[in-house]
Amino acid sequence: MTMREVTMSDPSKKHIVPHKDGWAVKSEGAKRASSVHPTQKQAYDVGRDNLKSRSGGEISIHRENGQIRERNTIPPKKDSYPPKG
Repeated sequence: MTMREVTMSDPSKKHIVPHKDGWAVKSEGAKRASSVHPTQKQAYDVGRDNLKSRSGGEISIHRENGQIRERNTIPPKKDSYPPKG
């Protein structure tokens, strides 16, 4: 009996990668894209907004050849109604 290696995706790390239909947003370690967009900018905006709405994270933008060209740290979204104290 062989054991299969289980890889978990990391939703706090997003990658903007080339896709046959444009540009994809993928969580690190994920097999499939979470979304596909016609332009790299649109994919970046969706990935960035997703990280902002969570607890922040890192987004890596890839070139068409797959090489990472830029990495950005995305801070968490500011709470509109922070607790008083």
